[in-house]
Amino acid sequence: METFIFKVVSQGDVTYIPSTKQEGGQLAKCVIRLKEFGGGKFGDEYICTMFGNLAQCRFAEGELVAASLRFQVHEVNGNCYQEIIANDVVSINK
Repeated sequence: METFIFKVVSQGDVTYIPSTKQEGGQLAKCVIRLKEFGGGKFGDEYICTMFGNLAQCRFAEGELVAASLRFQVHEVNGNCYQEIIANDVVSINK
């Protein structure tokens, strides 16, 4: 899995979803929007989901981060959906 440098466009609020795997029965979930660094005005953007402890981390708008993303495709009722999971997001100090 490769790591790339992104700029944080926005980050949503943390929500908790039921989970049988977590000790407390809930799993933190958060959506973050990342833009490729150096792409200029028209650089690629990714809307990613973060889970667990990573979802509880806050990143400022415009902050540079190094992120490792996992891309998955699911088929549900004949429709294909792409899911992007942020496995790791780390702030880059300026």
